Amino acid sequence: MEATDQLAAISKYTSQKLAGDATGHGIDHINRVVTNAKMLLAEEPSADYLITLSSAYLHDVIDDKLVSDVLSAQRNVESFLSSIEFDPDQVQTVMFIINNMSFSKSLTDDQHPLPLEGQIVQDADRLDAIGAIGITRAIYYGGHHSEKIYDPKIKPRTNMTKAEYRNLDNETIINHFYEKLLKLPDSMNTPVARKIAKGRQKTMTTFLEDFKAEWNGMK
Repeated sequence: MEATDQLAAISKYTSQKLAGDATGHGIDHINRVVTNAKMLLAEEPSADYLITLSSAYLHDVIDDKLVSDVLSAQRNVESFLSSIEFDPDQVQTVMFIINNMSFSKSLTDDQHPLPLEGQIVQDADRLDAIGAIGITRAIYYGGHHSEKIYDPKIKPRTNMTKAEYRNLDNETIINHFYEKLLKLPDSMNTPVARKIAKGRQKTMTTFLEDFKAEWNGMK
């Protein structure tokens, strides 16, 4: 099977798996991550194109905040990749990337360095979490989970474990910027992503300044 056919099949698989998403992780997000990955691939020609884009398409279909049975989702992806003629090494690499690229993974003691392909996908995903799109997705996700918009008495959390990060009981949408989103630009792996992230960082900081000014009736 040609790589273009494999990627088309993967795109369809992901579209079906995320068809009902209402958290900001739907196929529109996936397609932007794939577009970002293609842009970064142009600057990192040594990366494997098929592995990178396959991982970009599949990175959210096993995410524990989106699926109830992660192990079952993982087995399904492995079986699917084998069915479209990925060899065992390719399957293993894709699974390693999508299991180890998330922000929540960085809050655990079980961290592993990503290959270049994984670094590209991680950057591509994190770029879609910041800037104007990132602001919109943060509000959309927070609304889906009935989070408070803002409460100045609730301070951003620091030094969280993954379990604490996943606990939204005392979380606010605005605090999420300080707990995660504003930290992402410094975590970018590739030069192009770092450059883009700087601009998107300014978009977020300006938004937060304006938000707080308006919240306090000062603007």
